[in-house]
Amino acid sequence: MNKEHRKGLQADYRRKVARPGIYALRASDGGVWVGAASDLDTIANRVLFTLRQGTSPHRSLQAAWNAAGEGGLVWEELEELDGEELGLAVARVLKERHLHWRETLGATRI
Repeated sequence: MNKEHRKGLQADYRRKVARPGIYALRASDGGVWVGAASDLDTIANRVLFTLRQGTSPHRSLQAAWNAAGEGGLVWEELEELDGEELGLAVARVLKERHLHWRETLGATRI
């Protein structure tokens, strides 16, 4: 990788805008877990990494993963928020929408 290409990639990374939102994991047995993230583009990797390592702090989710494996869980983005429009209110709105989706789906909190 040449120096100019690397600089271009670094500039692209700095311009990247986070996508706050709500996501869900659904198990084949009907279990549903809902979480909120400041960036939907990075949370999937983090959650799936801890599940693969067997170190998820969410015991029921880890148990579902252990029982069904990676193919037994489906990742779903439920709602993306406009972080630029919400500004400083993004954390409050994430919390409200997280609660809404947990109640709507009868889901366990992540």
